[in-house]
Amino acid sequence: MNNNGEQQTATAGSARIFDHIVSSLLPTRHGEFRIHVYQPVGETVEHVAIVKGDLKDQERVLVRVHSECLTGDVLGSMRCDCGEQLDAALAKISSAGQGVVVYLRGHEGRGIGLANKIRAYQLQDQGRDTVEANLDLGLPVDIRDYQVAAHILSDLGIKSICLMTNNPRKMMKLAEYGVNVIERVPVLTAHTPHNISYLRTKQEKLGHMLDFE
Repeated sequence: MNNNGEQQTATAGSARIFDHIVSSLLPTRHGEFRIHVYQPVGETVEHVAIVKGDLKDQERVLVRVHSECLTGDVLGSMRCDCGEQLDAALAKISSAGQGVVVYLRGHEGRGIGLANKIRAYQLQDQGRDTVEANLDLGLPVDIRDYQVAAHILSDLGIKSICLMTNNPRKMMKLAEYGVNVIERVPVLTAHTPHNISYLRTKQEKLGHMLDFE
């Protein structure tokens, strides 16, 4: 990893996987981080790693692999818990003094894209749940892939992680790509009248580990 902003290329064997484009200091309300920009070869999408501390050869690193959510992360939508989870993850990493948020672009609406996500919202306004809405539109429920996240964690030199997630599928997929996930750290946020149905659907139909007591 080159921290002075020079582009580097990551490879698997002889095959190019992605480029590490640039990095810089990133002061935030949660403290100072370093932001790294990655771009998979042949794609235009850019992913980022928001890093605190020197993670090379570290074990049990606190990690959040976060899917892009414009409505939740940027606009503060209360229809989901995405923005709250991102904020909580950055705060927890800052408190721990070490960790990383891998922010995956192109994951909007569990991979269906922003426009389709808003189409699904329209159906949810009419009483469908988040899973039914996708299926009604002829779309998959969840097509997110975590291979690039695994490559980024490897590029950062991390040996093993404590993954901040409520999603067992995410843990399984990262493990399949060779990430040593040794612990799950829950990311529980406040329930609201706007997102309680969404969260219950994720628990009941997608197997998310949530607490509604």
